[in-house]
Amino acid sequence: MGEFGETAREGPAGSAGHSAESPAAATKDAAVLIYDGECPFCSRYARYLRLRRAVGPLTLIDARDGGSIVERAVARGFDLDRGMLLTLNGTDYHGEACLNRLALMSSRSDRFNRLNYLLFRSPLLSRLSYPLLRGGRNLALRLLGRRPLGY
Repeated sequence: MGEFGETAREGPAGSAGHSAESPAAATKDAAVLIYDGECPFCSRYARYLRLRRAVGPLTLIDARDGGSIVERAVARGFDLDRGMLLTLNGTDYHGEACLNRLALMSSRSDRFNRLNYLLFRSPLLSRLSYPLLRGGRNLALRLLGRRPLGY
């Protein structure tokens, strides 16, 4: 098991690594984040996130818009209702591993990004807090009358 447990992986089998079939492989960008655009927490998180310049551009993809990148991620076994998916240089980070990886890459240029870094830089804290965050997302979607992604 790698640094991020079973959530950093090449595909559904659970092994971490590099893959030409990753969502980012379909784009020229090195970093792709798939998130739920109808979730108020997910969409704000994606909008406020600032990555260090060394990381390069981050392509944001609303899973509700679908498309080939989302279809490819789902076909590879990622449950997008259970977490955001970051593909970085061919490696996938799902759920708590995504949150942790984004925190480590954040610029810390403002309060939001500094707080994000402080809270989620630890894989253990990310793993412990992610179920609560996902529960908050699910509750918010229900209260707003929005349906889960369904994939």
